[in-house]
Amino acid sequence: MEAFTTHTGRAVPLRRSNVDTDQIIPAHWLKKVTRDGFEDGLFEAWRKDSSFILNQPERKGATVLV
Repeated sequence: MEAFTTHTGRAVPLRRSNVDTDQIIPAHWLKKVTRDGFEDGLFEAWRKDSSFILNQPERKGATVLV
């Protein structure tokens, strides 16, 4: 992996406290044998809420989550 010093892109603020790893990606996703296809598990429970920040059309294409 090559290190980087700058990044140009749009950021999305995740305004939540105490986010644990099971909220980021639930444990059942970690039982996969391959190392691809995890994008569907990212914030899986929160994605069901249409008001979740990553579901907002104006946030599409953001490259950094803060």
